[in-house]
Amino acid sequence: MSDRSAQAQWERYTQRPLLALAVAFAVAYAVPIVDNPASPVLAVVCTATEWAVWAAFAVDYLIRLALSPRRRQFVRTHWMDLGAVVLPLLQPLRLLRLLRLLRLLRMVSTLLLVGRRARMASQIRLTTYVAGAVVGLLMFGSLAVLSVERDSPNGNIRTLGDAVWWSFTTMTTVGYGDHAPTTGLGRMIAVGLMLSGIALLGVVTANIAAWFIARFEKDDVEERRQTEAIASLAEEVRLLRTEVARLADEREQQRS
Repeated sequence: MSDRSAQAQWERYTQRPLLALAVAFAVAYAVPIVDNPASPVLAVVCTATEWAVWAAFAVDYLIRLALSPRRRQFVRTHWMDLGAVVLPLLQPLRLLRLLRLLRLLRMVSTLLLVGRRARMASQIRLTTYVAGAVVGLLMFGSLAVLSVERDSPNGNIRTLGDAVWWSFTTMTTVGYGDHAPTTGLGRMIAVGLMLSGIALLGVVTANIAAWFIARFEKDDVEERRQTEAIASLAEEVRLLRTEVARLADEREQQRS
Protein backbone atom coordinates (compact mmCIF):
# COMPACT_ATOMS: atom_id res chain seq x y z
CA MET A 1 0.00 0.00 0.00
CA SER A 2 1.42 3.41 -1.02
CA ASP A 3 1.76 6.30 1.38
CA ARG A 4 -0.89 8.25 -0.48
CA SER A 5 -3.44 5.44 -0.28
CA ALA A 6 -2.56 4.84 3.38
CA GLN A 7 -3.13 8.51 4.14
CA ALA A 8 -6.46 8.50 2.28
CA GLN A 9 -7.54 5.36 4.11
CA TRP A 10 -6.60 6.86 7.48
CA GLU A 11 -8.56 10.05 6.71
CA ARG A 12 -11.56 8.02 5.58
CA TYR A 13 -11.60 5.90 8.75
CA THR A 14 -11.04 8.82 11.14
CA GLN A 15 -13.36 11.36 9.54
CA ARG A 16 -16.48 10.50 11.55
CA PRO A 17 -14.70 9.90 14.90
CA LEU A 18 -12.92 13.24 14.56
CA LEU A 19 -16.21 14.92 13.71
CA ALA A 20 -17.72 13.46 16.89
CA LEU A 21 -14.75 14.79 18.86
CA ALA A 22 -15.13 18.20 17.26
CA VAL A 23 -18.81 18.28 18.21
CA ALA A 24 -17.83 17.30 21.76
CA PHE A 25 -15.37 20.18 21.75
CA ALA A 26 -18.10 22.56 20.56
CA VAL A 27 -20.38 21.43 23.37
CA ALA A 28 -17.58 21.77 25.94
CA TYR A 29 -16.86 25.24 24.57
CA ALA A 30 -20.49 26.37 24.59
CA VAL A 31 -21.72 25.02 27.92
CA PRO A 32 -19.60 27.23 30.23
CA ILE A 33 -20.53 30.28 28.17
CA VAL A 34 -24.27 29.62 28.14
CA ASP A 35 -24.36 28.33 31.73
CA ASN A 36 -22.50 31.24 33.28
CA PRO A 37 -21.20 31.04 35.90
CA ALA A 38 -20.57 27.33 35.46
CA SER A 39 -19.99 25.11 38.46
CA PRO A 40 -16.33 24.28 39.20
CA VAL A 41 -16.85 20.61 38.35
CA LEU A 42 -18.51 21.46 35.02
CA ALA A 43 -15.74 23.92 34.18
CA VAL A 44 -13.07 21.29 34.89
CA VAL A 45 -14.90 18.68 32.78
CA CYS A 46 -15.26 21.08 29.86
CA THR A 47 -11.63 22.16 30.05
CA ALA A 48 -10.48 18.53 30.20
CA THR A 49 -12.66 17.73 27.18
CA GLU A 50 -11.16 20.60 25.22
CA TRP A 51 -7.60 19.45 25.92
CA ALA A 52 -8.50 15.82 25.19
CA VAL A 53 -9.90 16.81 21.82
CA TRP A 54 -6.80 18.91 21.15
CA ALA A 55 -4.61 15.88 21.92
CA ALA A 56 -6.67 13.69 19.57
CA PHE A 57 -6.35 16.18 16.72
CA ALA A 58 -2.65 16.61 17.40
CA VAL A 59 -2.14 12.85 17.10
CA ASP A 60 -4.25 12.80 13.93
CA TYR A 61 -2.16 15.59 12.41
CA LEU A 62 1.12 13.85 13.20
CA ILE A 63 -0.09 10.54 11.76
CA ARG A 64 -1.32 12.18 8.57
CA LEU A 65 1.97 14.04 8.30
CA ALA A 66 3.90 10.77 8.70
CA LEU A 67 1.73 9.05 6.05
CA SER A 68 1.96 11.91 3.57
CA PRO A 69 4.37 11.28 0.67
CA ARG A 70 5.02 15.04 0.38
CA ARG A 71 5.34 16.34 3.90
CA ARG A 72 6.34 19.92 3.07
CA GLN A 73 3.36 20.30 0.80
CA PHE A 74 1.14 18.75 3.48
CA VAL A 75 2.30 21.35 6.01
CA ARG A 76 1.68 24.19 3.55
CA THR A 77 -1.79 23.01 2.60
CA HIS A 78 -2.85 22.15 6.17
CA TRP A 79 -1.66 25.30 7.92
CA MET A 80 -4.89 25.68 9.88
CA ASP A 81 -4.50 22.21 11.36
CA LEU A 82 -0.91 22.99 12.29
CA GLY A 83 -1.92 26.24 13.93
CA ALA A 84 -4.62 24.50 15.95
CA VAL A 85 -1.99 22.08 17.25
CA VAL A 86 0.87 24.52 17.94
CA LEU A 87 -0.76 27.78 19.07
CA PRO A 88 -2.52 26.39 22.16
CA LEU A 89 0.91 25.53 23.55
CA LEU A 90 1.82 29.22 23.31
CA GLN A 91 -1.46 30.67 24.58
CA PRO A 92 -3.64 28.02 26.22
CA LEU A 93 -7.17 27.39 25.03
CA ARG A 94 -8.27 30.80 23.80
CA LEU A 95 -6.59 30.49 20.41
CA LEU A 96 -7.30 26.78 20.45
CA ARG A 97 -11.00 27.49 20.72
CA LEU A 98 -11.12 29.86 17.80
CA LEU A 99 -9.05 27.65 15.52
CA ARG A 100 -10.84 24.49 16.54
CA LEU A 101 -14.18 26.07 15.76
CA LEU A 102 -12.93 26.77 12.25
CA ARG A 103 -11.81 23.15 11.96
CA LEU A 104 -15.24 22.01 13.15
CA LEU A 105 -16.96 24.06 10.45
CA ARG A 106 -14.74 22.51 7.80
CA MET A 107 -15.33 18.98 9.07
CA VAL A 108 -19.10 19.41 9.21
CA SER A 109 -19.11 20.71 5.66
CA THR A 110 -16.88 17.85 4.54
CA LEU A 111 -19.15 15.25 6.12
CA LEU A 112 -22.28 16.82 4.65
CA LEU A 113 -20.65 16.75 1.24
CA VAL A 114 -19.47 13.16 1.79
CA GLY A 115 -15.90 14.27 1.12
CA ARG A 116 -14.49 14.88 -2.33
CA ARG A 117 -16.15 11.73 -3.57
CA ALA A 118 -19.62 13.29 -3.33
CA ARG A 119 -21.59 12.80 -6.54
CA MET A 120 -24.13 15.55 -5.99
CA ALA A 121 -24.42 18.49 -8.33
CA SER A 122 -21.87 21.21 -7.70
CA GLN A 123 -24.53 23.76 -6.81
CA ILE A 124 -26.04 21.43 -4.21
CA ARG A 125 -22.60 20.87 -2.69
CA LEU A 126 -21.95 24.58 -2.62
CA THR A 127 -25.34 25.33 -1.09
CA THR A 128 -24.77 22.72 1.61
CA TYR A 129 -21.34 24.11 2.40
CA VAL A 130 -22.54 27.71 2.56
CA ALA A 131 -25.55 26.83 4.73
CA GLY A 132 -23.35 24.92 7.17
CA ALA A 133 -20.79 27.72 7.24
CA VAL A 134 -23.45 30.37 7.87
CA VAL A 135 -25.08 28.46 10.72
CA GLY A 136 -21.72 27.54 12.24
CA LEU A 137 -20.29 31.05 12.04
CA LEU A 138 -23.47 32.56 13.44
CA MET A 139 -23.56 30.15 16.38
CA PHE A 140 -19.89 30.09 17.29
CA GLY A 141 -19.36 33.77 16.54
CA SER A 142 -22.11 34.51 19.04
CA LEU A 143 -20.52 32.26 21.66
CA ALA A 144 -17.04 33.65 21.05
CA VAL A 145 -18.04 37.30 21.33
CA LEU A 146 -20.21 36.61 24.38
CA SER A 147 -17.34 34.87 26.15
CA VAL A 148 -15.04 37.88 25.77
CA GLU A 149 -17.57 40.72 26.02
CA ARG A 150 -19.77 39.57 28.88
CA ASP A 151 -17.38 40.73 31.61
CA SER A 152 -16.16 43.85 29.81
CA PRO A 153 -16.89 46.98 31.92
CA ASN A 154 -17.95 48.99 28.87
CA GLY A 155 -19.51 46.10 26.95
CA ASN A 156 -23.18 45.84 26.03
CA ILE A 157 -23.25 42.24 24.83
CA ARG A 158 -24.39 40.55 28.03
CA THR A 159 -26.74 37.75 26.98
CA LEU A 160 -26.79 35.03 24.35
CA GLY A 161 -29.66 36.84 22.63
CA ASP A 162 -27.57 40.00 22.37
CA ALA A 163 -24.68 38.00 20.95
CA VAL A 164 -26.82 36.20 18.35
CA TRP A 165 -28.42 39.48 17.26
CA TRP A 166 -25.01 41.13 16.98
CA SER A 167 -23.58 38.21 14.98
CA PHE A 168 -26.54 38.22 12.61
CA THR A 169 -26.36 41.96 11.93
CA THR A 170 -22.58 41.76 11.58
CA MET A 171 -22.58 38.83 9.14
CA THR A 172 -25.22 40.49 6.98
CA THR A 173 -23.20 43.74 7.11
CA VAL A 174 -26.27 45.63 8.36
CA GLY A 175 -24.62 46.78 11.58
CA TYR A 176 -27.31 48.69 13.47
CA GLY A 177 -24.78 49.67 16.12
CA ASP A 178 -27.02 48.88 19.09
CA HIS A 179 -24.51 46.20 20.13
CA ALA A 180 -20.77 46.32 19.48
CA PRO A 181 -17.66 44.70 20.95
CA THR A 182 -15.39 46.86 23.08
CA THR A 183 -12.44 44.53 23.76
CA GLY A 184 -9.55 43.92 21.42
CA LEU A 185 -10.29 40.22 20.99
CA GLY A 186 -13.99 40.96 20.52
CA ARG A 187 -13.16 43.37 17.72
CA MET A 188 -10.89 40.76 16.11
CA ILE A 189 -13.82 38.34 16.17
CA ALA A 190 -15.98 41.07 14.64
CA VAL A 191 -13.51 41.63 11.80
CA GLY A 192 -13.41 37.91 11.06
CA LEU A 193 -17.20 37.70 11.13
CA MET A 194 -17.54 40.71 8.84
CA LEU A 195 -15.13 39.32 6.26
CA SER A 196 -16.74 35.90 6.45
CA GLY A 197 -20.20 37.42 6.10
CA ILE A 198 -19.23 39.42 3.02
CA ALA A 199 -17.65 36.35 1.42
CA LEU A 200 -20.60 34.10 2.21
CA LEU A 201 -23.15 36.64 0.99
CA GLY A 202 -21.22 36.90 -2.27
CA VAL A 203 -21.22 33.13 -2.63
CA VAL A 204 -24.94 32.92 -1.81
CA THR A 205 -25.80 35.64 -4.35
CA ALA A 206 -23.67 34.05 -7.05
CA ASN A 207 -25.10 30.61 -6.31
CA ILE A 208 -28.69 31.84 -6.51
CA ALA A 209 -27.95 33.63 -9.79
CA ALA A 210 -26.24 30.53 -11.18
CA TRP A 211 -29.23 28.40 -10.16
CA PHE A 212 -31.68 30.68 -11.97
CA ILE A 213 -29.46 30.82 -15.05
CA ALA A 214 -29.13 27.03 -15.09
CA ARG A 215 -32.87 26.70 -14.64
CA PHE A 216 -33.61 29.08 -17.51
CA GLU A 217 -31.07 27.33 -19.72
CA LYS A 218 -32.66 23.99 -18.90
CA ASP A 219 -36.09 25.36 -19.78
CA ASP A 220 -34.71 26.77 -23.05
CA VAL A 221 -33.15 23.42 -23.92
CA GLU A 222 -36.40 21.60 -23.21
CA GLU A 223 -38.34 24.17 -25.24
CA ARG A 224 -35.93 23.78 -28.16
CA ARG A 225 -36.25 20.02 -27.97
CA GLN A 226 -40.03 20.26 -27.99
CA THR A 227 -39.93 22.67 -30.93
CA GLU A 228 -37.58 20.37 -32.82
CA ALA A 229 -39.79 17.37 -32.03
CA ILE A 230 -42.88 19.21 -33.26
CA ALA A 231 -41.07 20.31 -36.42
CA SER A 232 -39.86 16.76 -37.04
CA LEU A 233 -43.38 15.40 -36.53
CA ALA A 234 -44.81 18.02 -38.87
CA GLU A 235 -42.22 17.09 -41.51
CA GLU A 236 -43.11 13.41 -41.16
CA VAL A 237 -46.81 14.23 -41.52
CA ARG A 238 -46.07 16.29 -44.62
CA LEU A 239 -44.04 13.46 -46.15
CA LEU A 240 -46.78 11.01 -45.27
CA ARG A 241 -49.40 13.17 -46.95
CA THR A 242 -47.20 13.49 -50.02
CA GLU A 243 -46.80 9.72 -50.16
CA VAL A 244 -50.53 9.18 -49.74
CA ALA A 245 -51.26 11.66 -52.50
CA ARG A 246 -48.74 9.93 -54.79
CA LEU A 247 -50.28 6.53 -54.13
CA ALA A 248 -53.75 7.94 -54.78
CA ASP A 249 -52.59 9.37 -58.12
CA GLU A 250 -51.04 6.04 -59.13
CA ARG A 251 -54.26 4.25 -58.28
CA GLU A 252 -56.31 6.69 -60.34
CA GLN A 253 -53.96 6.23 -63.27
CA GLN A 254 -54.27 2.44 -63.04
CA ARG A 255 -58.07 2.69 -63.08
CA SER A 256 -58.07 4.97 -66.08
